[in-house]
Amino acid sequence: MIEQDGIIPIMKNGVNTFKDTLQGDVNLTVKKTSVRELRRDEFPAADKCWVDYHDTTGDPATDRIFAVFSEEHIVSLARCRRHTDGMDVDGIFTPVEERKKGYSRIAVGALVEACHNDDLYMHAVRHLIVFYKKQGFIPIEEKELPPTIRDRYIWAGGNLEGADVQPMCRKAGLFSK
Repeated sequence: MIEQDGIIPIMKNGVNTFKDTLQGDVNLTVKKTSVRELRRDEFPAADKCWVDYHDTTGDPATDRIFAVFSEEHIVSLARCRRHTDGMDVDGIFTPVEERKKGYSRIAVGALVEACHNDDLYMHAVRHLIVFYKKQGFIPIEEKELPPTIRDRYIWAGGNLEGADVQPMCRKAGLFSK
């Protein structure tokens, strides 16, 4: 096992444990973990997880939702929503009790890999810009966002800094470090 993205695998008493060098001294014990795109009939499970995240819900007509499962429970989500003029990444959420385990990185990575044929846009919370840069997103000006995605934050009146968000884009294509 080798270090990847700041994660150092360690074997302790027959259990895979990981040290996240990017987050500091966080040791992770990995249970049976998997990631995949949800089927339409699984969207209610995502909605239930998102209750604590602005009551976000998924729409099978426009959304692709990626979930990380630990055992059989959703522990992280990431959504890509198709607008008429672009793909909007949002709904990235991990419940408090599951944070600091690398699950969001896995969910966003799966979304980016599956949706790599399209330019992806987002409004990133400023303290997470470094996280999203590692997934290939770059900061952009608000005017560079497709209009329907830009309009999601029209309430900010052009003051995205005051809303504590930064527009970002990930150009289509596979990403390599």
